[in-house]
Amino acid sequence: MRIGPSRKYMFNLESVAMTDIVLNMFIFFFISFSLIYTFNPTKAKHIKVNLPAAKHVADTQGKDEIVNITLSSEGPLYLEGNIVSLKELEAKLASSAKRNPSMAVVIEVDRLVAFKNVVRVLDVLNGLGIERLRIAAAQEEK
Repeated sequence: MRIGPSRKYMFNLESVAMTDIVLNMFIFFFISFSLIYTFNPTKAKHIKVNLPAAKHVADTQGKDEIVNITLSSEGPLYLEGNIVSLKELEAKLASSAKRNPSMAVVIEVDRLVAFKNVVRVLDVLNGLGIERLRIAAAQEEK
């Protein structure tokens, strides 16, 4: 004879509920990681540019305001890591030059970029009266 409860409790988790939980977790992580990647401030600094080498490379750290312009071999023109057109470049540099007339511009040009594209950027800088200009180069290996 049995004394006590005769019922056995079974833990049962429905597969539909488990699927909902996993799907919601997937959506949460997918959205959060895509937002982290989209608004990552260090991402802008990873533009691949194959700079030409030079023996005498100057260090520009610790100087006045420096604006970086990058011409990559893939085609786009970057101002401070953001893709811009030539007209946008001119407008943004004009406003920066009004705020700080002593600003310097560093141009990073990939080896494979056509020289006419470099001349277009130099023409914009010349038209704005920006005289402090440097062209970036990689240190030549000995």
